[in-house]
Amino acid sequence: MCNTLQNTKDTILNISEKTLQDLEFTTVLQQVAEFCISGLGKERVFETRPIINQTALFKELHLVNEYVSSFESENRVPNHGFDNITESIKRLAIENSFLETDAFLKIATTSLTVNELIKFFKKFKVQFPTFFELSQKIEFTSFIDDEIKKIIDISGEVKNSASPALKQIRRGINEVRGKIGASFSSALSKAISAGYLDDIKETVIDNQRVLAVAAMHRKKVAGSILGASKSGNIVYIAPQATLAYSREYQNLIYDEKQEIVKILRLLAATIRPAVSLLDEYIEFLIHIDSVGAKAKYAQDTDAVLPKISTEKRIYFKNAYHPILWKKNKEQNLNTIAQTLELNQKQQIIVISGPNAGGKSITLKTIGLLQIMLQSGILIPVDERSETYIFDTILTDIGDNQSIENQLSTYSYRLKNMRYFLRKCNASTLFLIDEFGTGSDPELGGALAEIFLEEFYYKKAFGVITTHYSNLKVLANELENVTNANMQFDERSLEPLYKLFVGQAGSSFTFEVAQKNGIPFSLINKAKKRVETEKVRLDRTISKLQKERNRLQKNSDNLEKQKTKGQEHLDNLQEKEQRIQEKLSGFQELYDQNQKMLSLGRKTNELLNKYFQTNNKKELNINFNKWAADEKVKHLKKNPVKPKTKAQKQKAKVVAKKAQEVIQKVEKEVLEKVVEVRKEKKIEEAKIAKEKAAYIYKLNDRVRIIDSNSVGTIDKIDKKTVTINYGIFTTKTTVEKLELVEKAKK
Repeated sequence: MCNTLQNTKDTILNISEKTLQDLEFTTVLQQVAEFCISGLGKERVFETRPIINQTALFKELHLVNEYVSSFESENRVPNHGFDNITESIKRLAIENSFLETDAFLKIATTSLTVNELIKFFKKFKVQFPTFFELSQKIEFTSFIDDEIKKIIDISGEVKNSASPALKQIRRGINEVRGKIGASFSSALSKAISAGYLDDIKETVIDNQRVLAVAAMHRKKVAGSILGASKSGNIVYIAPQATLAYSREYQNLIYDEKQEIVKILRLLAATIRPAVSLLDEYIEFLIHIDSVGAKAKYAQDTDAVLPKISTEKRIYFKNAYHPILWKKNKEQNLNTIAQTLELNQKQQIIVISGPNAGGKSITLKTIGLLQIMLQSGILIPVDERSETYIFDTILTDIGDNQSIENQLSTYSYRLKNMRYFLRKCNASTLFLIDEFGTGSDPELGGALAEIFLEEFYYKKAFGVITTHYSNLKVLANELENVTNANMQFDERSLEPLYKLFVGQAGSSFTFEVAQKNGIPFSLINKAKKRVETEKVRLDRTISKLQKERNRLQKNSDNLEKQKTKGQEHLDNLQEKEQRIQEKLSGFQELYDQNQKMLSLGRKTNELLNKYFQTNNKKELNINFNKWAADEKVKHLKKNPVKPKTKAQKQKAKVVAKKAQEVIQKVEKEVLEKVVEVRKEKKIEEAKIAKEKAAYIYKLNDRVRIIDSNSVGTIDKIDKKTVTINYGIFTTKTTVEKLELVEKAKK
């Protein structure tokens, strides 16, 4: 994946709440927030807005991208769940205050969680460099957790060892409990023996054991009456023997509570200096929760981080509108991906075509994805996509009647255009839906032309949708403005939801009307009332679109066949590779066997000769000679690397001579290339001079540069030329023409 994030400038970002509303950015945030694991994380996600500082933006995008990469790694980001301890921190900051034990435990858990994350990102800083950088700004300390765990156990009870006084009080409590139990058991036995008790014998009232005495015997049992049954047949009496101990017990319980408060105050005072650190801990965990939610959303929508370039360009390949994609997925519907590019030579795209064809959703897709990316959220596009960070993003989408300000749709849109003209510059992306509508088509269309030209000359990038023919014509005349249309099935008149760049789209007005049951006679009358040229242009565009659809289908079929052929070829190449590997293995094994046989034969030959002559000296001489020959052969195949200083120096000299020879050859070749290039430039200049000197005449057959269509010059007005292609005409400048054939005299 390309993640070239550069250009860390600071600018004033002009992306209004209206733009975010037009592009339904809040809906995306709602979908992201569903993946949060804390309430504070959800709040942070809903606060997400385009990030002004580009350094901060790139860090956020890298954090999300690193979190996404952890899903496919063994090193998953550890648990970063946390409790909301913001109120506890505020209370802790107050002098002489204390917290309940469960609040202290939540603080200890928060501290432990942050420390675990700091250790994790330090251990895997190669995989998570941005997280490591972020975590290094947080102080690592076990002081908070250690101090709390010294005083409070895991169940939330203050430990006996928290203070000597508490230990003594609790020892006294246990002793008194024993005395209360013994005295009550004695009183219970006496009452049972005397027959004073009811069948239940005893019960508990206000955390105190009492005797269940039959009402008729209540005066015979010494003690304090604490209650009676609803029927009045049973009286509940605390035996006199236990009352004295109970008072002592209550006093000890009170002392215990006071001592615990004292201990908790001391604990609060101990960790109070760390209040600002705890604020940093919470902020760190909220940030990671929001980053984690963005990463999980990216995984859910197959979103990626495209290349972000300093060159002003948008190239979204196979882009999806995330809200539409999610909605269609829930209904098991397919979503058509769009590919769109804006660059210096394709600065503005004018999308035309019939209603309900997908023009608006295409325009919103571009805007929403750009806003998401500039807010630190990955986007559902192909990973080979590329974009630029814009300072200003402007939108005019939908029917914006302002009831509050008593403005009509057109008045509102004019007010919006005034804002556009003021804010528009070379670092602006503008998106306008149904450009020019809301007024008289002729007058509104003319004004829309002027606006479009202003945006064009200010070098702004933009996408607009329109039905106005004059805007389609203007798009064809302006050099860096391109027409586009949403494809339509000319037979069924059903939208295909695919964007085609390079040609204006027909509105299919009369065809759609006929399909919807409007009588043909009425449609024919309407056609007669429309200017002939407009009907001719619309018919021409419709005809071209049908032809293009046919060619597109053929192209798709050829592409499928090419893909199948390539797959078959790859399969055959893979099989051939496996066979070659096996043959190579067999060849190597065969060579080794042959070598062993050769060595064996030679050894056998030397031994046989020795057995015949019994001459050891001759055997040694022959064997040493044979071994020396084999060594020479081995060194030729496997040259020894120089080890000593002299050997290395000699190897350097040889290598230097070889390099000098290569450089000499390169220099000679380069000189020849330079001469050829000079001759080519002279030839090109000669041809260009001849072309520039030529004066075009009426009826010359010409073509527009980089175009295949040939037409005839009908009219020449200074530098503007009208070309007739037979079924339609177009205007262009002399500089863009290429002569095909001079006019016949």
